[in-house]
Amino acid sequence: MANRDKFIQAMIEIPEEVNQILNIVKARYNLKDKSEAISKVVTDYGLEILEPQLRPEFIERMSNVKEEKAITIGGIEEFKKRYGL
Repeated sequence: MANRDKFIQAMIEIPEEVNQILNIVKARYNLKDKSEAISKVVTDYGLEILEPQLRPEFIERMSNVKEEKAITIGGIEEFKKRYGL
């Protein structure tokens, strides 16, 4: 975790099966505690379920596109000609 992250303390109740999974994640990734295991699982899963528009890499890419110079195409005929349609 980056030092800039703010940490929130939470007491949670989890089933034994979830506890075992967290222990496996903790061991597999050599994490120091279950908090790090929870963070890893949530972050990895979060990347899968986030809408593409909310992913940090998408936002960065769109910021770069925003900085690019716009091109003028004109009408539909110019568009078709430019893109070989």
